[in-house]
Formats: sequence, C-alpha cells, structure tokens
Amino acid sequence: MGIVEDEDLLRSMVADLTASHPGLVLVGAASGAVEAKSMFPPGSIDLVLMDVALGDGNGVALGVSMQRADPKLVVMLLSSHDVMDLVVSIGANVPRPWSYLSKRSSVTRQVLFRSIEAAARGEVILDPELAERSTPREGTAVSRLSSAQMQVLRLVAQGFSNATAAELLGLSRRSVENHLQTIYRVLGITSHDASPRVAAVLQFLQQTARK
Repeated sequence: MGIVEDEDLLRSMVADLTASHPGLVLVGAASGAVEAKSMFPPGSIDLVLMDVALGDGNGVALGVSMQRADPKLVVMLLSSHDVMDLVVSIGANVPRPWSYLSKRSSVTRQVLFRSIEAAARGEVILDPELAERSTPREGTAVSRLSSAQMQVLRLVAQGFSNATAAELLGLSRRSVENHLQTIYRVLGITSHDASPRVAAVLQFLQQTARK
C-alpha cells in the first residue's frame, strides 16, 4: 500500500501505524502528487490512502488518474472535511468505488486497520463518525429499513464483519445475516450484484444525509 499526504506529522503517524501491521506492506509515503506519480507506478501498490487537498495538486484527480491506470487499485480518501458527497459523485467515473476516512478517525489504530483490511477485501468503507450521523432521505429505499436494519448497515459501512457487528449489537451472527438479507431485499439488491455488501453501502451513501 501507499500513502499520499502533504502534512508531515500525519503522514509520519499513518506510515508508522501501517508499517506496524503484520499483514500490510508499506511501499512508501509520498508528500504530494508529483512524488506519488514517481513513487507509485501502476501495479506497484494495491491500496492508496489519499489526502484530498495536496500542496502540489488535487488528490481526487490524482486518485482518478492512478485508478484508471490500474483499475484494481483501491483508493481511500483522507480529509478534514465531510467529502461523502464527493465520494458519491466520483463513483460513476472510476473503475471501482472509493472509500473515505476523516483525518480525525484515521489516526486511531483500530479504525485505520479495520478500514484498510475491509477495503482490501473489496468493501466500501465510510468514516465511522459520519456513518453514525447519517440519516435516510425521505422517500428513499434506505428510509424503508427498520432501526435495527439501519444499525447493521451502519456497521457494515464502517468495515465491521458480521461476527463483530453481532457482538456490538448483542445479537447472534445468524440474526445479523438475516438482517442483511432483508436489507438487500428492501434495497433491491440481487444475486447479480458482484458484492451485495458494497451495493448496500453505496445506496446508504447515496440515500442519506448527515445531521
């Protein structure tokens, strides 16, 4: 994986955290767009943590360029601001959906590791604080979910496994799995979708607003 972050302290902190994870290989940490282009040629990394606002360029434009050159690349945006709507708008223009973490959340070991691990599995991950503050827009499919189903979907959006979601909610794993099947049915997600979890999180992202 690679990191593109122009704030020296945060870049160093995130690099140290990721380097300490036994399952991650940190290829490098770039301070900006120019350095990232030379440090991470197509195929050299499978996931990039990308700051949105770089001192020498735009992280979104850089992420689009890198992912188009390597469609398998997982992009996770980092920002001090709520860029959930930006993540939605990017979706139709890139080979695979992006994830997003707030810089306030990403510097904690637990959130960072859980998010990277889930994104690497092909899931779409949303910032925990913003996911918890998201409420369904009236008239959407997501608004038809029960409060229990919304709780499960929020945890899935944060990268929690079914087993961990069950533990956090005080439910059995089978109950969580049943909730997910109902969520897929209400949202119109079928077996034709490559990843029902990703499809459900994308609808959550598109059909909610932050309080």
